[in-house]
Amino acid sequence: CNWGVTMMNLARLLRVGGRVPSRSYSTPASGKIFNNAADAVKDIKDGSTLVVGGFGLCGIPEKLIGALNAQGTKNLTVASNNAGVDDFGLGLLLKDKQIKRMIASYVGENAEFERQFLNGELEVELTPQGTLAEKMRAGGAGIPAFYTATGADTYVEEGGMPIAYNPDKTVRIASEPRPAQVFKGRKYVLEEAITGDFSLVKAWKADTMGNLVFRKTARNFNPPAATAGKICIAEVEEIVPLGELDPNEIHLPGIYVQRLIKGENYEKRIERLTLRQEEDGKGKEKSAGQLMREKIAKRAAKEFTDGMYCNLGIGIPTLASNYIPEGIHIELQSENGLLGMGPYPTAEQADADLINAGKETVTTIPGSALFSSDESFAMIRGGHVDLTVLGAMQVNQYGDLANFMIPGKIVKGPGGAIDLTASGSKVVITMEHAARNGSHKILEDCNLPLTGARCVDMIITELAVFTVDRKEGLTLIEIASESTVEEIKEKTGAPFKVSPNLKKIDV
Repeated sequence: CNWGVTMMNLARLLRVGGRVPSRSYSTPASGKIFNNAADAVKDIKDGSTLVVGGFGLCGIPEKLIGALNAQGTKNLTVASNNAGVDDFGLGLLLKDKQIKRMIASYVGENAEFERQFLNGELEVELTPQGTLAEKMRAGGAGIPAFYTATGADTYVEEGGMPIAYNPDKTVRIASEPRPAQVFKGRKYVLEEAITGDFSLVKAWKADTMGNLVFRKTARNFNPPAATAGKICIAEVEEIVPLGELDPNEIHLPGIYVQRLIKGENYEKRIERLTLRQEEDGKGKEKSAGQLMREKIAKRAAKEFTDGMYCNLGIGIPTLASNYIPEGIHIELQSENGLLGMGPYPTAEQADADLINAGKETVTTIPGSALFSSDESFAMIRGGHVDLTVLGAMQVNQYGDLANFMIPGKIVKGPGGAIDLTASGSKVVITMEHAARNGSHKILEDCNLPLTGARCVDMIITELAVFTVDRKEGLTLIEIASESTVEEIKEKTGAPFKVSPNLKKIDV
């Protein structure tokens, strides 16, 4: 190609009528548009690997999943944050035994997902949520593997995590150990990228070139998932002509998208419709359990300092945002792609495309920002979040944390917790002091798979507040007014020091 001649011809065109004729830029991109979801997925064969967008039920490609379910394609390997619910989203494929292996971060409340895994009917690779997002992003970017601190000194590095069980609950397939390397004095784990035969994603709008715009937190895993498939199939609520989308507002360029369908009559279920208190139970008498959880949350809120960026886990940690001290302003980061999280909505404000990491409906506030899951965990992994508050099943005396499964019995999945505990932020654990059966939750050594090793800085329960030193262990710094040091010793399964400045918990 003679570049000089080409530029001269372009200049000549510009002098004729002052513009290049539009036909010079004609494109076959309209060939990306398929009539319906069934046509778009009909060449997905048995045994294919799929990379699927969505978080909970938010931003899932429900039409493409429905078409794949009707088609009956089976023995699928699916990489997705979670698997919907029992009767919607990827849960439909699970119910009909179309999925052979799930690569996911969270099982959550999908009882069929958990049942199939524990009964040996489904293979599951439990993957930290941020690592999963980055594995997709790396796959789409041509990066075969990367190092991350997430999962060092846990099952992620050491292997042995059940991937598949035998009917008698013995482990049939276990995860392999991962290579590790020390950089600047810190251990990192090698993770391989994820690619798929197809990507299935959901966007709000597209143009005929396949440029995509997502809506609110429905962006989540969709952009990295889209890039990781050899063929990306996107379903959208609206397809607009070329030129109608502002190039500055396009979230995913059409180069990543090979097929488009326009969905109709979206159900867009809300997994956890959560409304402001005055519209959702104000005035009801609170149970003893609710009062206890509020007490823990109020104490946790005292760890907020002005200007902090904070990530709050599901349950008691999220409650802490209701008790931010006067004069303190914090920014709440939700790992599904929201910074600057507002209060729960009114019934009129509730939006299926705007949820938090606990799948609850939320709102934005002035200054909020929305982004994809891979960027969210770049914030976390990069050390930009100041404080993490999480729940726990077990914590040991040196700050090891276990909070996502009891092998062979309960599987919830790590979600984003492994990433958060490896981020270098201050980690505060909020939990009931003992299990419901009275067994200890604060131990000399955890006997459940670790979420993070020596990562916890503080433990807050209804009875006590401990600081955690990674070498020296626990120090009791606050105690409930109705409790005694002797009671704390009895209900704590690890030794601890008592601060000479021991105080009563003040909430």
